[in-house]
Amino acid sequence: MSILRRAAGRLVHRGWGMVRTLGAVSPLSPAGYRFRHLGEGACLAFPVGAIFGEEWIEIGAHTLVGERVSISAGMGPGVDLGPDPIVRIGESCSIGRGSHIVGHQSLVIGSHVFTGPYVYITDQNHVYDDPEVPIGRQWPRNNPVEIGDGCWLGAGAIILPGTRIGRQSVVAGGAVVRGEFPDHCVIAGVPARIVRTFTEEEGWHAPGVIHISKTAS
Repeated sequence: MSILRRAAGRLVHRGWGMVRTLGAVSPLSPAGYRFRHLGEGACLAFPVGAIFGEEWIEIGAHTLVGERVSISAGMGPGVDLGPDPIVRIGESCSIGRGSHIVGHQSLVIGSHVFTGPYVYITDQNHVYDDPEVPIGRQWPRNNPVEIGDGCWLGAGAIILPGTRIGRQSVVAGGAVVRGEFPDHCVIAGVPARIVRTFTEEEGWHAPGVIHISKTAS
């Protein structure tokens, strides 16, 4: 019986491996042709999350999108969003499994950006201007998002509309980020703030901390 179980297990794993290979979206697969641009070596792993608005989505070469990642442009399928791309993901990125990237106006992720799992990035937020109308029925508001080259976004981070993060910055896991942040910083907390920054003179340090030179008298 154990021999049959092992044989069946190997068969299941081989079959699942084949399904994952055949189900992945690449520039050469039929689903890949729907994207505005899907660069050489780019891959969306199977099982694929909810993907729509591909005509307004660009993904750079050698970028790996993990399992069950949802990427969308617009409110739903079949909507004409105009001549320009809405969601742009650069080259050699890695998007963690279960993440959501939701663009309506402009959502740009630079090259060499890595994320942990279950990261949420959007350029649209619900509004509550009218206290008598259910929030879900009020027209949402867009504000472009930009994440610079070389950033790392920890697991469960949330990037809200209007956020601009500079190059080579770190977003801690679980942070809720809104606003503009410079290059070379560490962003953490709810709401997120800069907890470390980098300068050539002092290296990485907490903002506002004064360092005394060892050679000072």
